[in-house]
Amino acid sequence: MINGNSLQGRTAIVTGSTSGIGLGIARGLAAAGANIVLNGFGDQKEIDQTRRELRSQTGVQVQYHPADMSRPDQIVAMINDTRSTLGGVDILVNNAGIQKVAPVEEFPVDKWDAIIAINLSSAFHTMRAAVPLMKAKGWGRIINIGSAHSLVASPFKSAYVAAKHGLLGLTRTVALEVAQSGITCNLVCPGYVRTPLVEGQIKDTAKARGISEEAVIRDVMLGEQPTKKFVSLEELAALTVFLCSDTAASITGTALPVDGGWTAH
Repeated sequence: MINGNSLQGRTAIVTGSTSGIGLGIARGLAAAGANIVLNGFGDQKEIDQTRRELRSQTGVQVQYHPADMSRPDQIVAMINDTRSTLGGVDILVNNAGIQKVAPVEEFPVDKWDAIIAINLSSAFHTMRAAVPLMKAKGWGRIINIGSAHSLVASPFKSAYVAAKHGLLGLTRTVALEVAQSGITCNLVCPGYVRTPLVEGQIKDTAKARGISEEAVIRDVMLGEQPTKKFVSLEELAALTVFLCSDTAASITGTALPVDGGWTAH
C-alpha cells in the first residue's frame, strides 16, 4: 500500500528538475517523504524559492546541485556530494533533456552532440555512479524519463528520437544487470506535456513545417494523442512514486507509456 510517507528516509536525485516534468516529479517524491536533490539550470533566486517551498510543504530535506548533465565529472561530483550530505542515492530519476527540431540535412552538429550527451549519455553516467551505492543498500529505484519517442518516431527530431530510443535499450540492459540486487530500472514514456520545453517545440515545429502554432498543437502534437489532452505533471509524478514503492518491486526493464493512447496506434 502506498501512503503519504511511503518514501520516508529515502533520497532522490531528479535531474533537470528546476522546471517542467522534473520539478513535477520532485514535488511528488517529496510529498511521499523522500529527500530531494534538485538539479538543472535556472535563476538561482527562483531555485532557492522552490527549495524553501518544498521544504515547508513536505518537511523533507531539499538540496540543489548545479551539475551540468553534459559533463561526466560534474555528474559524478553530484552523486558523491549526495552520498556525503544525505547518505546515498536511493532513487534516481534521469529527466534532463533538451530538444531541437530541424530536417536531418540541416540539423546542427553541435545540437546533435548536445542532445545525445544530455538526453542519453547523462543517464549512463548517473547510473554508473549511483548503482554501487544502491547495491550497497540492497535497494534502489531508477526511473528514466523517456518519451513516446522512445517507441515511435516523428519527422525533424533525429537526435531526440535517437536518444530516447537509446534510453530504452539502456534501461533494459541495466534492469537485467541489477535484477538480483533489489534495484529496479524502468522507462516512463510521456506523450506531450505542456512544459517550457514543449512550448519551444511548438514554435520550432511551426517554423519547420510552415504552419501556425495552433495547428502544431491540434494536428501535430495532440493529433497523435487520442485523448486530445496534454499529459499532466501529476500523472507522471504519481506513476514515479508508485514505481519507487515496494509494491512495484517486480516491475523492471519496462517502458510505461503515459501518452493518451498515442503508441496504441
